[in-house]
Amino acid sequence: MNTNAIPTLTLIFAVLLIALGIAVVVWFVIQKQRSAKLKQRFGPEYDRAVIDFGGRTRAEAELLKREQRVARLKIVSLTPADAARFSQAWSTLQGRFIDSPKGVVVEADQLVRELMEKRGYPMGDFERRAADISVDYPGVVSNYRAAQVIATRDASGEADTEELRKAVIHYRTLFDELLEAKPAAPTVTAGRGIPVHS
Repeated sequence: MNTNAIPTLTLIFAVLLIALGIAVVVWFVIQKQRSAKLKQRFGPEYDRAVIDFGGRTRAEAELLKREQRVARLKIVSLTPADAARFSQAWSTLQGRFIDSPKGVVVEADQLVRELMEKRGYPMGDFERRAADISVDYPGVVSNYRAAQVIATRDASGEADTEELRKAVIHYRTLFDELLEAKPAAPTVTAGRGIPVHS
């Protein structure tokens, strides 16, 4: 065997090992960046998915699937007339809470579903709706889940009035996000410089 071939083979093997090591490091860095990006985007929903799916890899695969699925949906903003109609419906619903808290929770759930559907979200089962909402509204999907838990307890006669009040508040948080309700911008009264809300 040629003695010059041994150092050449050793050199090739060393270069291949170094290249493999670099590839592994790059892969880990990319995975870490992807994980950090998903965690930042989904917030507490990321941690919930890790628990629900039994680990980071499966959770991240699920979150990426959600993003892809929702990206294919045609999510639209409400027209001003629709936004006004939904706002009025919510005000009416909330005004009836004192007389019928149980009925209001059921109505709040239904109104949120109608709003989701109007915006373009499909109306699958609850977990699918929550998963879809988590893509665009990760900060409030936990409110939706909490409201649903209380509504389920209410359906079996186990929720008290305070829980029902909390459910309505949870639904309202998601409702406002879906409605894209923004606080009224202050306007200035002519000549006085006193901000008022229009």
